[in-house]
Amino acid sequence: MEGVKTLTVELGERSYPIWIGQGLLSSVARYLQEIGISHNQTLLVVTDEHVGSLYLAPVVQSLQEAGFRVFSYTVPAGEQAKSLACYEKIMTYALEHKLDRQSVIVALGGGVVGDLAGFVASTFMRGIPFIQLPTTLLAHDSSVGGKVAINHPLGKNMIGAFHQPLAVIYDTATLATLPAREVASGFAEVLKHGFIWDETFVQWLQDNAEACRRLQEPFLAEALYRACQVKSQVVSQDEKENGLRAILNFGHTFGHAFEALGHYQRLTHGEAVAIGMVLAAHVSEVVYQQRGLAERVTRVLSTYGLSGEWHTLPWSFEEVLQKMYSDKKVIAGRLRLVLLERMGKAVLTDHVDVEILRAVWSLPFQSQV
Repeated sequence: MEGVKTLTVELGERSYPIWIGQGLLSSVARYLQEIGISHNQTLLVVTDEHVGSLYLAPVVQSLQEAGFRVFSYTVPAGEQAKSLACYEKIMTYALEHKLDRQSVIVALGGGVVGDLAGFVASTFMRGIPFIQLPTTLLAHDSSVGGKVAINHPLGKNMIGAFHQPLAVIYDTATLATLPAREVASGFAEVLKHGFIWDETFVQWLQDNAEACRRLQEPFLAEALYRACQVKSQVVSQDEKENGLRAILNFGHTFGHAFEALGHYQRLTHGEAVAIGMVLAAHVSEVVYQQRGLAERVTRVLSTYGLSGEWHTLPWSFEEVLQKMYSDKKVIAGRLRLVLLERMGKAVLTDHVDVEILRAVWSLPFQSQV
């Protein structure tokens, strides 16, 4: 289709397409038919209050006009929707409206909606198909790869599954309504894909930062395509995070600790991960003797309006460390970190001495502004 970028997550019989382009929501029915969704399959569109007010009515209308039987459920906007309470309410709604094993869940929204709706799909009648319609920059990451989950009061994403979508249909026109802070937050994950896998992508993002931050085409679609390409390559090689896929958590062990300590309100996910990536880059410098690595990571993040400053956070190193040890990525009591052997080459290790982390925490921050 003209003007639409397409790539495939290669998982054998469960391979699926990612479509990226402007105005795709108006053609959702056509894409569903292309992947074999028939009119006798009931659709349940899950969205949140913010996204729903913008896009739910036209999406439902277009699907109904194409002959689909469609229901919808709207959850509150924000991380609080990834809860057992919201999960149970959607399950009840699906049962009350007679969804069956052939029904399809459609996740219309950002990462929270995608994770929640995907987890519903993974467990309803032991698993039904679902489709991702991401509407945020951050969701370029969460919508690809099949990780679906809800939160527990004691930890983020602690209740979840691996459940791949049938397709990811990414309408970049929906990103125009995002506030600047959310745009910056989303680019943290875009940059992460470059840091861990492709130094030339990092340079491209640095060279085209102004156009990307303005969501200017064709730069926006190219950035998302290349980031999704990295994610799909990693997932194709290691679907269930037995090894390689863990590198996608670069910056996240620190970042998830910051999010949890801030009760998911002080920092956006991207802001927390950006700080985590700077700290992880400093640790990488110590472990792999890569001088200048943290300075470059910090500089590139700053071009997207992201600060890696951790000294202004209100928590002590001991508080952060304790929260890091409660992360699900801790195995047998050993803290696992993703580090950079060099720019574009990430590795997973559980051999970093805590005293190195403590020393990095005490370093002065070098602002790039």
